[in-house]
Formats: sequence, structure tokens, C-alpha cells
Amino acid sequence: MPIPSSTIAHPISVAPMMQRTDRHFRYLLRSISRCTLLWTEMVTARAIIHGDREHLLGYNTQEHPLVLQTGGDNPEELARVAKIAEEWGYDEININVGCPSERVKSGNFGACLMLEPQRVADCVQAMTQACSIPVTVKHRIGVDDHDSFEHMLNFVETIAKTNACQRFTVHARKAWLKGLSPKENRNIPPLRYPEVYKLKELHPELIIEINGGILTIDETEEHLKHVDAVMIGRAAYNTPYMFHDVDQRLYGETSAPITREEVAKAMLPYIEERLTNDPFCKLHHITRHITSLYANQRGAKVWRRYISENHTRDNAGPEVLEEAIKLIQDVQNPS
Repeated sequence: MPIPSSTIAHPISVAPMMQRTDRHFRYLLRSISRCTLLWTEMVTARAIIHGDREHLLGYNTQEHPLVLQTGGDNPEELARVAKIAEEWGYDEININVGCPSERVKSGNFGACLMLEPQRVADCVQAMTQACSIPVTVKHRIGVDDHDSFEHMLNFVETIAKTNACQRFTVHARKAWLKGLSPKENRNIPPLRYPEVYKLKELHPELIIEINGGILTIDETEEHLKHVDAVMIGRAAYNTPYMFHDVDQRLYGETSAPITREEVAKAMLPYIEERLTNDPFCKLHHITRHITSLYANQRGAKVWRRYISENHTRDNAGPEVLEEAIKLIQDVQNPS
């Protein structure tokens, strides 16, 4: 089956992160960069099939381009989810073969599936046959003692030969399923960037994206000399404004980068809309993501403290952010 023509190599994306890349954070990022590829949190196939889809899959149309990441090992279930993702308007769907947690292992999805490349290939092929949006794979260098370059190459080639997947996002660390927590798996296994570069060299026809330990856009540009795309994780959440000039640097946009104040003000109508239309949404669900907007800037502590002390008040609304904007204006522009 031919690869969907809509598959493109976005040079930069924000990694899927549990309890981080929800719809509110994605809207914040989209206010900063119009072009960066955004990803949802990982949502299991069974949750999507049986759960509250508006809660799990709902998003603002301004979030495009947007990837839904899912997890599972059942081709039939994943095919259903791929079709659902297309019906909900997602631009891509990705299968998680990288998460190292024991909970994921017990459900037979995530990094443990790197030990079953043919099963992943069957899943990807079923998904591609069920929808017309691109199906992609996010995985690790390897798992436990199955971590040689040859292991990764066999994994990728087994999937690629089905002609059902063209894009692979590689977290450039192995995963230890025994002995390390998910948090430790993000930092302790050493980064092995050259092996991801080599994968691209051997398969120039594939779209190869590198992930893991990348902290700046300058580093991103260096990696782009060797691979097609770069994914940034925790740094994107901790310092979201780092993306303010990505559209100009990586996508050739000519408009001026947005300022932090403009980003904050752009969130005000979004907050109003969410609090009005979603009875379960509270201000702190949104503004917890905004506290790092002024990271490393004068007034950052004032900004964080005011929002943190006031966004959980009963009936708190946009006025909290409006006052925080005034406070940081006073700090940065004293009379």
C-alpha cells in the first residue's frame, strides 16, 4: 500500500508527554509557533475505543498539525483507533513503542514491543489499511540487552518493508524494562545519537526523527544536518518560549516572532472559551502550563507566584492572567 501523500518531514516537533501535552499546553505552544508539529499525550487504544472520546481526543482546531499517539498490540483494535483518529481530524497517528514503564509492559505495548517487530509491523499495516492519514512509529534504540544497532535496524526494516510506515521517531536511548523507573529511563541510559544518524544513512528513503536530551533550537539545527526532524520533550515544557522563532528559523516564515506578552494575551480568549464551554475545566488546568512562559526572565518569580497563588481560587477566571500580565509589565518596565 502506498504511503499517504500527506506524510511530510516536519523539522521539529514537541514530544508526547503524559500530564504535559494536553490540549491546553498544545494551544499555548501553537500560540508561540504556528508550524511546529504537536503531539497528544499517549492514549491507549482500548481507552479510545471504550472511553469518553471528547475528553480523550478533543482539541482546538488551531492545534493543527497534530499527531495522536496511541498504544496497543492488537492490530484490529489499532485499526479501529486509526479510523477514529482520521474521523476526528488528526493529521497523523503514531504507535508508541518507546514507553518503558512496567505498567506499559504489563499491557504489552510501549518499548517491550521492540522485541516483537513483526507484531508491530502487523499493527502498522492494519492501521494504514484502515485510514488515509500517515501512520508512524516512535521507538527506542533498543530494550534491555537487545540494544545493538543491528537490533534497531531489524526492527525498523521489518516495519518499513510492509510499505505501511515511512516515518520513525527514535528516542536515542535504550530502555531498561527492569531496574529503572520511567523517569530514570529518560536520563540514565546514555544517548547514542550516531546510531540514529547511521539509520538515516542506510535508509535515506525513510523520514528519521531524533529524540532525547535535546535542549535548544541551536542543537536542533545541528541534528538536522544528519536526520530529517528533531523532537524536543521536557525542555519544550519547561521553556516553551524557546519555540518563538522556530517558524522563521526552520520553516522560512517571514513574520516577526511573537512576544511573551502577546502569547499571554492570546491565551485570554481561549481561557474564556474553555471555562464557558467545558464544565469540568478549571483555570488551573490551563494556567499551570503558562507559569513557565517567562522562564529565565526578569519577573519570572513574580509571574509564577501570582498565578500559582490565585489560579485555584473558586471561580477564578481570565482576570488572574490579566493581573499577572500587569505585574510582570511593572517589573520589566518600571516607571
